[in-house]
Amino acid sequence: MPRYDDEDLGRPRSYRPGAPAGGNPVSWVLVGLLSVALLAAGIGLFLAWPKGNTSPTDPNATPRDVAPKGPLDAEEREAVDLFKNTKESVVNVDTVVFRQNLRTKTTDVVQAGTGSGFIWDDEGRIVTNYHVIREARKLAGRPEVKLRVVLADRSEWRVDVVGEAPEYDLAVLKINAPPAQLKKIKVGTSRDLEVGQKVYALGNPFGLSLTLTKGIVSALDREIDSPANTPITGVIQTDAPINPGNSGGPLLDKDGRLIGVTTAIATSKEGGGNIGIGFAVPVDTVNWVVPQIIQSGKMQKPDLGVKLVDQVRLRRAGYVRGVMIEEVTPNGPATVAGLRALSKDQRTGEATPGDLIVMWTGRR
Repeated sequence: MPRYDDEDLGRPRSYRPGAPAGGNPVSWVLVGLLSVALLAAGIGLFLAWPKGNTSPTDPNATPRDVAPKGPLDAEEREAVDLFKNTKESVVNVDTVVFRQNLRTKTTDVVQAGTGSGFIWDDEGRIVTNYHVIREARKLAGRPEVKLRVVLADRSEWRVDVVGEAPEYDLAVLKINAPPAQLKKIKVGTSRDLEVGQKVYALGNPFGLSLTLTKGIVSALDREIDSPANTPITGVIQTDAPINPGNSGGPLLDKDGRLIGVTTAIATSKEGGGNIGIGFAVPVDTVNWVVPQIIQSGKMQKPDLGVKLVDQVRLRRAGYVRGVMIEEVTPNGPATVAGLRALSKDQRTGEATPGDLIVMWTGRR
């Protein structure tokens, strides 16, 4: 009858008094014969296996044949042509520091800041962001700090600052390169831009010259703060990857026309690179500000030559609409036009209201 071994509970085994432990001798004979047969089969398979070069290396190895390249599709051709036709108009704008190396008795050139720009005209004027050159301008009295422009052909040029407009984060530089090396950018317009249309950014992100990225116009009429802490309005928002170093470079439409100047990016709390939200000053603003900088070295701010009465005070006095002139600048545009300011009779102290402007060029 079955017996249960305490060391292997639940597994019955045959047990007969007087029989050797370990089971039936016939079973062991069958197992032995089977093992011999398997061993013989393995030896036969090994002997029959094809013999060849089993080394992992081959001294006769040669390069693979190149598969033929297919034609570019329309979108690829557009991007390739745009880059070829525009790259010579884009420049690096670097702030460099020249330091004397006392050990080697040489001058080391250290790049302290980098940005992008583009050639504006045939005279070698370059447009970039004001914040790209701001630090160099602050240190303009130190002879070891210089601005440098690097063209697409990698030639380097000293820079003269023509002028700047911090209110729009724009600046104009000038280099004395030969006309043959100056290819001015094509200028478009931003007034007919539409959300969703394709755009390209070309610049110098992280010092990687002539980097092309692609995206769309994500939104229009955004507002961002300028380095002068005043708002820049009408700004273009794009998801084309823009990173530090792109600042001052061109934002282009599919025809390679300038439609904006890449200026800022939104970043995560951790900071760093692009998260898909970039901003560009619209080209119509650029095309208005840059000629003024070239003419006089600065942007001519429109000024009527008036100071207006505080709106809260004016409404409290019972004027429900319009703006009232409180002061006029002597010989200013308002004075020449005959506008009158708020005044008081020195003898009686009685106030005479200034002119109340309720409409401008037919609009309230």
